[in-house]
Amino acid sequence: MGEKAILTGNKAAAIGAKLSRAKVVAAYPITPQTTIVEYIAEMVEKGEMDARYIRVESEHSAMAACIGAESMGVRSFTATSSQGLALMFEMVHWAAGARLPIVMAIVNRSLGPPWNIHTEHQDTISQRDTGWLQAYVTDCQEIVDTIIQMYKVCESEDVVLPGMVALDGFILSHTSMPVDIPDQELVDEYLPEYKPKHYVLDPENPFTIGNLVLPNWYMEMRYSMEEGMKAARKRIEEAGKEFEKFFGRRYGMVEEYLMDDAEYAIMCMGTMASEAKVAVKKLREEGVKAGLVRIRFYRPFPIEQIREVGRRVRGITVIDRNISFGLGGALCSEVKSAVYGLGVTVSGFIAGLGGRDVTYEEIAKMVRETIKDVKKGVLSPETRWIGVRRWW
Repeated sequence: MGEKAILTGNKAAAIGAKLSRAKVVAAYPITPQTTIVEYIAEMVEKGEMDARYIRVESEHSAMAACIGAESMGVRSFTATSSQGLALMFEMVHWAAGARLPIVMAIVNRSLGPPWNIHTEHQDTISQRDTGWLQAYVTDCQEIVDTIIQMYKVCESEDVVLPGMVALDGFILSHTSMPVDIPDQELVDEYLPEYKPKHYVLDPENPFTIGNLVLPNWYMEMRYSMEEGMKAARKRIEEAGKEFEKFFGRRYGMVEEYLMDDAEYAIMCMGTMASEAKVAVKKLREEGVKAGLVRIRFYRPFPIEQIREVGRRVRGITVIDRNISFGLGGALCSEVKSAVYGLGVTVSGFIAGLGGRDVTYEEIAKMVRETIKDVKKGVLSPETRWIGVRRWW
């Protein structure tokens, strides 16, 4: 059995990297991510983690260092947040295009200006088209477990893409929770030593990675990335089932809560889902058959799971902690695309930007608004912003 401990989300991320036996960690600090790489530095210094710890001058260089390590067949890890992820943008594309299964923890934080160090999903949502897998977690236990599983999925021969594990800034990164730390021997059995079967740089067998590709082959490279992302759907479910056999905890593309007889579904990502569960209970007490579908993996997008829900509910309340300006919430727009043609009402709400609290009462109110939309026969009502104070 593993050790039980009280951990912050950031320490859980560091321990996830350690248990995964990441051998290269590239580090650059940014609030509220900084303590992840500080915890790793401490473990490396004490000899508790066998890894090369590389202090770099920027987030751009952090990803470049991970790219170099992975190109040599070495499992690598880094972490960042907000503006740091934005600075890393070029290298984020590079890592995916080069098919390097790097894993990175992202502590979700608002992008400036105006400057704000609190949570929203704008930073990672802005990277949704880079070719990285994206998982959004809801508690500290899931952080440890998902980092381990992310390596398992990303390194699969038919995936070979990098992955982000996103945790809400401060709400999760700096909150202490009980965590069952998996036993290292069991993790090693679940996630064996990284031995890539695809290309690895070798002076005895020289070749190039990420070199010039002309139009006659460029589309094929992009198509292969899409095929890898599609394969990840199956690998995520398989990795979750196998993880349960080893550690007793089951994960998948989505998490459903009280959905067996639900007529109305709430869909959201991250820690907001915990508050949504309270809202579901409150609505149930009022006689409303509500349930929750927490989107764990945003990339690859869980199209089939969402369509299956769309076939059996009357309305879907989608709550986004991001905004795709001029369209609405990114999750909502993709849910609408997934359920197109099923005749289900999808009501989108923007809430919690810049770390603003979203209470279960507000979530319950959003569901009641969705019920009104269903009764009016409106399938795609205009996006509503929750709690905005007009000053203009």
